[in-house]
Amino acid sequence: MTLRHFEIFAAVCREEGMTRAAEALHISQPSISQAIRELEEHYGTPLFDRFDRRLYLTPAGKELLRYVRHILALTRESDAAMRGFAAGGPISVGATLSIGESIFIPLLVAYAAAHPQQRVFSRVANTAELEQRLLKDDIDLALIEGEIEAEALQKTPFLRDELVFLAPAARHLIGQQPREVIEGAPFFLREEGSGTRALFTAAMREAGISYEVRGVYNNSDSILKAVRAGLGFAALSRRVAGEMLADGSVTAFAVPGISLSRQFLLVWHQNKYLSPALQQFIEICQNFS
Repeated sequence: MTLRHFEIFAAVCREEGMTRAAEALHISQPSISQAIRELEEHYGTPLFDRFDRRLYLTPAGKELLRYVRHILALTRESDAAMRGFAAGGPISVGATLSIGESIFIPLLVAYAAAHPQQRVFSRVANTAELEQRLLKDDIDLALIEGEIEAEALQKTPFLRDELVFLAPAARHLIGQQPREVIEGAPFFLREEGSGTRALFTAAMREAGISYEVRGVYNNSDSILKAVRAGLGFAALSRRVAGEMLADGSVTAFAVPGISLSRQFLLVWHQNKYLSPALQQFIEICQNFS
């Protein structure tokens, strides 16, 4: 078997058909059919079931696809690594929104200052999306504040962070018990897949505190503006809320018995080749304060 067989097999799976795979690879459909037939003959088992002119992966096909994705990813990585040594190829780094809205730009600036010739492509998305991109090898490294479930991903902490409860500055909390203030109160949350939301909902559930979801936003700035306007409460990273806390637009408070502490994580695929450029970026993050 050759890499070309695996590339064709992966394309048929991705495009869900031989015709579209042939178009995507710019080769004839008979060539696609021949490659799949050779694979099936080589392994002595069908890789696809064919019903109503559609292809469905057999259990053997699903197992082979897992290996093929791994093999092709390693091939791309080895090629990128070798080219990177010769030409300083770009690295791709992702960050979750809380990190993107607080320390990501300073980290990129610090890295650019130390390695001005190295190109970096950066992306900001939520934890769930970045996890999938790491698994698909769409990005090299991610800075994440949420929980990672995939066993194939390696993670290491690099900075501690804390969420704080936020209220509009006009809201007078003196003399009130914080737990009573937030019980049943309206809250503005981040979207599903956000590490910030996951930590908040888990902490509130463990504490047995109910609340009303008044809004769901995919960025912290809109949440902070909603709180400042007096529409409800929120729980966000102190780093993200820093400017509004400093100018008195919102106020932070703690609720006894609820811990919203967490670690920012550096995450990469366990099979990822850590090029010198990636190792240098990791070092910048670990030395950040």
